[in-house]
Amino acid sequence: MKGDAEKAGQSPQRSAAEVGTPKRTKEIIAKYGFSFKKSLGQNFLIDGNVLNNIVAAAELDKTKGALEIGPGIGALTGRLADAAGRVVAVEIDQRLLPILNDVLSDEPHVDVLHGDVLKLDLAELFREHFQGVDGVSVVANLPYYVTTPILMKLLEERLPLQHIVVMIQKEVAQRMAAKPGGKEYGSLSVAVQYYCVPQLVCTVPHTVFIPQPNVDSAVIKLTLREKPAVEVEDEPHFFNVVQASFAQRRKTLANNLTALCGKENREALTALLHSIGIDPVRRGETLSLEEFALLSRSLLEKGWGR
Repeated sequence: MKGDAEKAGQSPQRSAAEVGTPKRTKEIIAKYGFSFKKSLGQNFLIDGNVLNNIVAAAELDKTKGALEIGPGIGALTGRLADAAGRVVAVEIDQRLLPILNDVLSDEPHVDVLHGDVLKLDLAELFREHFQGVDGVSVVANLPYYVTTPILMKLLEERLPLQHIVVMIQKEVAQRMAAKPGGKEYGSLSVAVQYYCVPQLVCTVPHTVFIPQPNVDSAVIKLTLREKPAVEVEDEPHFFNVVQASFAQRRKTLANNLTALCGKENREALTALLHSIGIDPVRRGETLSLEEFALLSRSLLEKGWGR
């Protein structure tokens, strides 16, 4: 890991907690001649109240650690440094490292690593950097284009996390927190709620970023469950069934699942759905996590969808 990661150096600068303002952000951009890359989804937050709300939602103290993904110029990092005993920030854009060196020079308990979080061995990162801390939370302003891959990596790898507090696209946050029966409820809702208890913290207008994105954002808090919300025998099969159930939202559950189970099993599938108390003409968006677990177990017993 150390061979692929670069720790931030040391040089003087004003307090890191002062960075998240329009004036300081513009000063830093001008000083370093920084240009934004659309391909990296770079939008710097310039509202101190929102930054403070993000940190407060993470419930940090000096016994805890924070993992930040995409620190940018350190606006959130500085506030995390004030709140947590240990902070690790992973930045993919090497051009930002000198800026972070300056901004965080007075924060010895902050490590800045250069790398792509989707490619890092996060279990090793935790072993190296979070020894002795009493719980770790991910706290970040995530680029829109990699929100779901990053979150699913964090959840599927069963990292020892307490909370994930992230600012993401508003629509995606609403889908993560959605309940059965609404148009926002889908496979992402089921996946997130299988691992976590979601809570929408606040919405964030697009006007408080430099540059401004085209859509509004939201801060969502995901509190990791001690064990998944429902008991399943085969997780990959469970998520296959969930994905198949939402394959075409206007189709009934029976129609969607026929593609997974085989056309030759259509009548038997309909009978099975009736036998477990799920009407075949319902749509996937109406099923609770408990019903998806029941459905998955029943299909697994038949050997369908493996």
